[in-house]
Amino acid sequence: MTENNASPVAGLLLAAGGGRRLGGRPKALLRHRGRPLVEHAVGVLRAAGCDRVHVVLGARAAAVREQAELGGCVLVENPDWAEGMGSSLRAGLDSLAGTGARAALVSLVDQPGIGPEAVARVLAAYEDDTSLVSAAYDGVRGHPVLFGAAHWAGIAAAATGDKGARAYLKEHEEVIRLVECGDVARPYDIDTVDDLVHLE
Repeated sequence: MTENNASPVAGLLLAAGGGRRLGGRPKALLRHRGRPLVEHAVGVLRAAGCDRVHVVLGARAAAVREQAELGGCVLVENPDWAEGMGSSLRAGLDSLAGTGARAALVSLVDQPGIGPEAVARVLAAYEDDTSLVSAAYDGVRGHPVLFGAAHWAGIAAAATGDKGARAYLKEHEEVIRLVECGDVARPYDIDTVDDLVHLE
């Protein structure tokens, strides 16, 4: 077992975006069910069974720390957040090095339609540090994704711009285990003003 008998899988929440298409409103601070979206997303990871959660912050990080209750999380600041999701993924994986985690379960702050049931299914598919698992919606790969530690260096090397791990996953498609979640979650993103209707 890893240090402090923690689960070998750490939750990694990417919450650094500046909400460019939302008029510069950071997604982490959007309100959902009365709380900042970042707080909701951490709650989903915890409810799914992630006892360790690292949160990558970027845009208005100080305001996020102030307004969201993120006690018990490791907060990782990404000074390069404006470069896109790739830099946040690299910062998050980097923060897990040396923690004893054998895999990272990566979720995005702007997908409140994906709840604990879907995350728990992906988590349950973890086997070892070579695991590569993705939620699927009607057979189409989506989030969250689980990256065994054996893949972290390759993912970090390939993660540029807004692509995140897309290129790496495409290259390793044949070994990704897809876990169908379309019956328990809706994988919409909060990207534009029109998408705000999804917030409660």
